[in-house]
Amino acid sequence: MDENNSKKSLGLMDATFLVAGSMIGSGIFIVSSEMSRDLGSSGWLLVTWLLTGIITLFGALSYGELAAMFPKAGGQFVYIREAWGKLPSFLYGWTTFAVIQTGVIAAVAVAFGKFAGVFFPVLVDKTLVEFGVIKINGANFVGVGTILILTVINVRGINYGKIIQAVFTSSKLIALAVLIVAGIIVGFYSGFFDDNFHNMWEATSTKKEEGGWTTTDLTAVGLMIVLSTTIINSLFSSDAWNNVTFIAGDIRNPERNLPRALFLGTFIVTILYILANVAYLGLLPLHGTPFDGDFVYTREAVQSAGIQFASSERVGTAAAYMLFGNVANMLMAILIMISTFGCNNGLIMAGSRLFYAMSKDGLFFQKASKLNRFGVPAWAMWIQALWAIILCCSGSYGILIKFATFGSMVFYIVTILGLFKLRRTMPDAHRPYKALGYPVIPFLYLVFAVIICVSLTVFDKNTFGSILLILTGIPIYYLVFKKKQQVD
Repeated sequence: MDENNSKKSLGLMDATFLVAGSMIGSGIFIVSSEMSRDLGSSGWLLVTWLLTGIITLFGALSYGELAAMFPKAGGQFVYIREAWGKLPSFLYGWTTFAVIQTGVIAAVAVAFGKFAGVFFPVLVDKTLVEFGVIKINGANFVGVGTILILTVINVRGINYGKIIQAVFTSSKLIALAVLIVAGIIVGFYSGFFDDNFHNMWEATSTKKEEGGWTTTDLTAVGLMIVLSTTIINSLFSSDAWNNVTFIAGDIRNPERNLPRALFLGTFIVTILYILANVAYLGLLPLHGTPFDGDFVYTREAVQSAGIQFASSERVGTAAAYMLFGNVANMLMAILIMISTFGCNNGLIMAGSRLFYAMSKDGLFFQKASKLNRFGVPAWAMWIQALWAIILCCSGSYGILIKFATFGSMVFYIVTILGLFKLRRTMPDAHRPYKALGYPVIPFLYLVFAVIICVSLTVFDKNTFGSILLILTGIPIYYLVFKKKQQVD
């Protein structure tokens, strides 16, 4: 995997599959339920997904310049180091290891296990191990199994991971496209488009209080606040697009292929996500009624629950039920299992290269800098797997997802600020690709990202945990790694 002497195995299509495959997990099939409760408006729901796509595309276009300048293993870690030095790059690497990469791997693995429970209910219905507040069921163990399987496969060489990524990403892209096309066609005859897009800009917020669910109208200010916080759901579903930069050392002609893959992958996923929500709005009413007790799938029950109160927030399953009837639960479970398995393959393959780059800089476990006989940083991959497995069994991955998404946004801001700094401090550096629309597009990304981070900091208590986690990296850097470098 050393950029100077290894055979580079990934072409443009492989890199694009890695971008798209890492982005599409289970979120697109679930998060629209909570977002529709927060916004209560089909128009603002689609605007939020559109904004998410624009923000993601702006970020990817900005990263393209840095990826072409520094086509090395480690990607974003390298960009931050070159712009800001070792401490900020360590804080990024530390947060990525602690929660961004491993926390998402754990959450995606457990999602695979939960949907496997559609075929084997004991996986989700029965607690197998219990330690105080921590309860581990079969879904957790299945999640651990997928992490181990994918790690073993990827340790054997990048070509195996490349094949899995191509097969699973193409499968879920085709399946998602079929759901979208069928949903939109049926939607023209269902009448739900007319209902959902009538008064499409009237926004309401529906929350669960002690006395039950309450719905309130949103003022203009309230709408902006809700929009800037609920967007964390769609941003989580669209995250991990930067993972391809970690594996730059394995990409052929990275100066050209990395910027292209970043754009193509994020563009494809953005279009699919927006159209998926259009399909949901054609198959289901946006507004619904909460239900008590066990949910039994019938057309009347699914329509009554709507998008807002889809059973277990599984909007994708509810939409598929309107298309395929009783087999929808199994079809959607298969689709999400394919989606999450392929997603985690990309995360596991790419993440280990980041920790490899950190170790080469003396900022991670020394063993992680070693390549095995297949040219893969096996130690880095196994260390990543171990921590992801611990998180998988912790039962805390729901909070970790919010930590991870907020943390990712903070370091996207740091990285794109670095783009501006490097334009000033390294004006004569070779730039095979220059950020499209510079400085406007990178600046707009920063504006959007800062507004979201500030709003989340003010209105979402989970962000304080993410900030604290990032800051704990400072004493670790000085007490462990800085001290070790001085001794060496």
